[in-house]
Amino acid sequence: MAKRQIITIDEEKCNGCGSCVSGCPEGALQIIDDKARLISDLFCDGLGACIGDCPEDAITVIEREAEPYDEIRVMKNIVKQGDNTIKAHLKHLKTHGETGFLKQATGYLEENKIANPLEEETKNESGDKLPCGCPGSRVMDLRDSGDKSDGITEDVSADQRSELRQWPVQIHLVPVNAPYFDGADLLIAADCVPFAHGNFHRDILKGKILLVGCPKLDDAGFYRDKITEILKENNIKSVTIVHMEVPCCFGLVKLVNDALTGSGKKIRLEDITVKVNGEVRGK
Repeated sequence: MAKRQIITIDEEKCNGCGSCVSGCPEGALQIIDDKARLISDLFCDGLGACIGDCPEDAITVIEREAEPYDEIRVMKNIVKQGDNTIKAHLKHLKTHGETGFLKQATGYLEENKIANPLEEETKNESGDKLPCGCPGSRVMDLRDSGDKSDGITEDVSADQRSELRQWPVQIHLVPVNAPYFDGADLLIAADCVPFAHGNFHRDILKGKILLVGCPKLDDAGFYRDKITEILKENNIKSVTIVHMEVPCCFGLVKLVNDALTGSGKKIRLEDITVKVNGEVRGK
């Protein structure tokens, strides 16, 4: 078996509500003994659709040895559940760019003479949440629909100064005992945040030491352990977490909280959420 991305469930946090089960059309999850269980590695694609449906933050994506995901076995299970489940699964694959699995899925439908419900939908579909439960992957055009300036030109004559106070900034690259950590107000940011929030430097970064990473695509376990060591070995005054509003980005909150607990220190913690349109919540 090779290592790959796959979900893991914190049994202590899981209350058995079953929300994740409905968010997993692949059928990888079931409620057994009042807890959500991953019943087969073969059914879990590791994309984390179920994360957005868990109210207890009990599900995360990790990297471990697992049997390869099997799209054909998934489709055999899915077609039994009807058109809506088939549609949700196909949209899930399409949204995440899984063209290979999508081709296998549609090929299975054609081979077995099963109608493809996705083809019946209109091209322009709206809504804030995808049927697969992954609003963080929905394609959104945030450009203005027209020229709303009414002839008024925004004053951009003054260049915004960079508030970056150290380098490197990637969690993988920063040394644990860097001198700039002494007495620092630490900002741990999901790497999409500066692209969404135009005034990131002025509003969020100013006066802080920055760590950057992606809680979904990178090694969350490594991040947790690295941040734990940074908190243990240095005199950190405060920690601010800033992440996007999409469900998969909330993994940053969990791993930082776990790191804070592992450090054994009491450090003031602030949580900031940035919406995909750049608005800030929680600051």
